[in-house]
Amino acid sequence: MEQNKDERFPLEHLKLLVEGQLPWEDTKKALRLRPKDTGRFWKYLEVLQERVSWKDKILMRISDHLYIVAKPDGRRVVKCDCGQEFGDYRINWKLSCRIRVRNTVEEMNEVFSIEEGVPDPSKIEVREFYCPGCYAQVAVELVPLGYPPLMEMLPDLDTFYREWLGKPLADERPDWFQDRTVEAPARWAKEG
Repeated sequence: MEQNKDERFPLEHLKLLVEGQLPWEDTKKALRLRPKDTGRFWKYLEVLQERVSWKDKILMRISDHLYIVAKPDGRRVVKCDCGQEFGDYRINWKLSCRIRVRNTVEEMNEVFSIEEGVPDPSKIEVREFYCPGCYAQVAVELVPLGYPPLMEMLPDLDTFYREWLGKPLADERPDWFQDRTVEAPARWAKEG
């Protein structure tokens, strides 16, 4: 990773921030830095990489437990911090999760503490998505019955790295930024 001389927000502070342990006063200072320290993203990736046991290069963190990583064979996949791979990052990773659906008042009361906040199970279901490798909860959705799983983000990694970070990815291609979610159910249908 790139080493940057700007130490207004040291690597140790970033580690504490990622762990949720940075004191609030230091967090506010980091938010107010003008201009932001230019190497922070690279430091952030370094901190994230140190926290996982696997060696695949992290390109972007997409949630508390999930990352888009570059595999040695050239693929870009979603991977949990436990090492579980969810497949091509262009296919909604939720399709590879364990899913718990709460669709009764009793089940919803287990997670909603205010009666007025409980969704109407005749219209809404609560979906909890879990990593099949470590069972960490990786997402929750409240959606109309029968609604397909939401794809929360499909980052244009090539544009982000090239135009925002000024460091193009070596495997940049125009077909990386395509939603390929429909390919998974199509493959399942063929497999029978």
